[in-house]
Formats: sequence, structure tokens, C-alpha cells
Amino acid sequence: MVTLYGISNCDTIKKAKKWLDQAGVNYQFHDYRKQGLEQSWLEGWCDELGWEALLNKRGTTWRQLPEETKASVDRDQAIALMLEYPAMIKRPLLDLGSERKLGFKAADYETYF
Repeated sequence: MVTLYGISNCDTIKKAKKWLDQAGVNYQFHDYRKQGLEQSWLEGWCDELGWEALLNKRGTTWRQLPEETKASVDRDQAIALMLEYPAMIKRPLLDLGSERKLGFKAADYETYF
């Protein structure tokens, strides 16, 4: 089963869901703000994708952090931040079962399916 992880009100999530729906892909959506997020998931995603790729440094939540926090963040701190502030996780995260993919580009999704 394909799982799309993210936050319901995210515009990129909406685009990914629309693409998956139009392509007839059977998937489930997991909103980690509403349905929760487990540390073990983040650890696995960081191992596979890299914590730097998973941590969304473009968003408001990241930009509002103190500069000293941003300057000294490492893997463990990034995981703790993403657990506390799920909006800091790059979206969408697409779980294909055998691998995970970050972000949404229609051309990339066409290659996955």
C-alpha cells in the first residue's frame, strides 16, 4: 500500500493527492499532525533519505527558531524538532513500500507509477 505523509492543508500535499487520484493510484493519506508521528518513523526516514533532506528549512516554523538552534542542529536535534513541529518535515513524503520519496513533481510521480 502506498502511503502519502504530510499535513492536510499543505498546497503541495493537495497537488500530490490530486495527481494520485487522477492517475488512479490506490493510496492512503496520513496527516501526522492529526494522526500522529512516531520517532522510529523519523529515524528510519532520516537513515534512508538523510535528515538534512527531511528537515524543511524553507518554512515559517524553521525560520522562527532561534539562530543558535538553527546553527547547531544535528540529526538527533532535527528529529526532536520534527517530532515537536511536524510542519518542519518536507512534504510530501511518499512511501512506496520499498522506498520513500520526498517532494512532489508530476514528472517524478509518473516514473514511480
